[in-house]
Amino acid sequence: MNVQKLRTIDDWAAYYRHEFGLVVTERGGFVMLPITARACVVHLPTERAEKVRAALDQQGIRAPMLARQIRWSFLAAPDSRPGSQIMEVLNRLDIGIPAVGSAVMLPTGLGRWTREGCYWVEMPERDELLPPLSMIVTTALAVGSDRPD
Repeated sequence: MNVQKLRTIDDWAAYYRHEFGLVVTERGGFVMLPITARACVVHLPTERAEKVRAALDQQGIRAPMLARQIRWSFLAAPDSRPGSQIMEVLNRLDIGIPAVGSAVMLPTGLGRWTREGCYWVEMPERDELLPPLSMIVTTALAVGSDRPD
């Protein structure tokens, strides 16, 4: 698919479905990736997200991720949802895991910034398995940050 010819939201939704095998929808003029039993997202502050990315790279694990101005979003496979105590720790660290039924907005452009205010740091790849949610969460907790939590 020629990205230069993508003009409409339907074009971009078809692109995400065809190129990456993502199950996306159009909602309110945007391409949305629904949070389901097959795909979820972990939102992290940028500094911690960069550390998570580096730690995953060292382990040879590739994780698709979106960047926004102050947060990055890792796509993951929901192998298990953290328990209430872990969720409390994640909330204190400003790490979010949207619930099933919510959605994350995907960019309709491949440049640095799009009208959605985000871009792909690491694009998904077709037929590549998403890393397990538990791995992203464990790594996010392990890397710490430079500020006191």
